[in-house]
Amino acid sequence: MLVKSSIIVTTVLFLLHAAPCGSQERIKLRVSSATKTLGYGPLWIASKMGFFERQGLDVDLVVIRASDVGIQALAGGSLEIAGSSADAPIAAVEKGLDLVMVGGIINGLTQSIMAAKKYKTYADLRGATFGAISLTSGVTFALRQVLKLTAGQIDAAALSLPVNYAAEEQGFNEIGKFVDVIPNYQLAAFSLKRSWGEKNRPVVTRFSKAMAQTMRWIYQNKQPAVDFLAKEMNLKPDHARRGWEFYTGSRMWHPDGDINLDGLQVVTQIYAEQTQAKGPVSNAVKYVDQSYLKEALKELGSQ
Repeated sequence: MLVKSSIIVTTVLFLLHAAPCGSQERIKLRVSSATKTLGYGPLWIASKMGFFERQGLDVDLVVIRASDVGIQALAGGSLEIAGSSADAPIAAVEKGLDLVMVGGIINGLTQSIMAAKKYKTYADLRGATFGAISLTSGVTFALRQVLKLTAGQIDAAALSLPVNYAAEEQGFNEIGKFVDVIPNYQLAAFSLKRSWGEKNRPVVTRFSKAMAQTMRWIYQNKQPAVDFLAKEMNLKPDHARRGWEFYTGSRMWHPDGDINLDGLQVVTQIYAEQTQAKGPVSNAVKYVDQSYLKEALKELGSQ
């Protein structure tokens, strides 16, 4: 009887831990991702491995490939939370929209400049035909660039990890990594309407908790994470493994899903330069509200 009682108690405790709290109303959220690629993989882990569900969230995860379109959908009310390149919400805020970033997705640059076999250095690329893709483009578009390299239509291209691994395997040279030139950069983040977030603070906190738990799981469970990402993103297992090692080793995925404020300041600086904004460069904190994540981590016992 003691053994049976112990099993029952253990089972009950597990269910209480795994299931969403009974007091939590199941909330439907519409969340976008700029791509379905390795970097945005934590969103699919959160969605398909139950991290959102445990927080009482019913998340409709959709891919909106252009970050500016995703931000427009957010501003128009078609989404509650948008995953996009960090410069998109900055541009929206500067245009007067009521948006704010609440968490990080990809906290650095993962692109490499890959070139045809005869090119070895940046100097060699002088006069070469260079193909560029958007930082928020999907794997399909990146693979088209690899095919163009193969066909000789262009001499060099900027490819995101892990597509650059495929290019390497075909014999192309890595001229350099973006991160070697810009070591601090907030590539992608979660945004929402500031007014909506203030009215729905418990919901945003639940979302932040789910993403924090997802990131922790990724860091603590290498092989299961690699297996999931390889299958879900249709990657070679070795590419998924190397990608996991890169993202966690360089903290491109923050262990708690936070934003890299120093990296966001670099984005803000570049945005100001490219738009020729007048006056001093805004402080990155203007575009961020970390209070939701702080509250989430406190509830998780991290602070």
